[in-house]
Amino acid sequence: MEPTGELFTVFGLPAHPLVVHAVVVLLPLAALAAIAAALVPRWRQRYSAPLLGVTLLGVLAVPVAAKTGEQLEHRISQRFENPLITEHADMGDTLLPFALGFGVAVVLLLVAGRLADRERAASAEQAGGAGEPGSAGVPKTWRRVSVVVAVLVIATGAAATAQVVRIGHSGSTAVYDGVGN
Repeated sequence: MEPTGELFTVFGLPAHPLVVHAVVVLLPLAALAAIAAALVPRWRQRYSAPLLGVTLLGVLAVPVAAKTGEQLEHRISQRFENPLITEHADMGDTLLPFALGFGVAVVLLLVAGRLADRERAASAEQAGGAGEPGSAGVPKTWRRVSVVVAVLVIATGAAATAQVVRIGHSGSTAVYDGVGN
């Protein structure tokens, strides 16, 4: 990316349509992966690092997309007025809280899940490897917390994905219905 006046460009094109694809791909991908990790603890254990990486990249792409979008909106508004672009920009400003909430939920899932795994292992060890895990008196605190956090991940992942779709649809509408006319 290189600054051209106030507008960041990539190979002469405005950066926003390119950068926004990172958000559109990474946040829903992270949401799907996080939901899978929340539902299948074995996957959470195995894929926690890639999940965290994709989530962080998706969340970090949101302010970059917002900044490049503001620059593009300013450039377009100098040439003509398009209320659809203003609506898209206003909706775009709402994504960061959704993305941050989802990112925090994923981190909580990975931490609570790791602690729940330790509890599970301690319970199995105390029971001598036989019997019902947890029957030997090891508390199930983190196992219960991880269930609550899993529900939180599912909710925040679905909300962030839905918001990405809504914002993307408004941007597409602004381009195809507003700019093209």
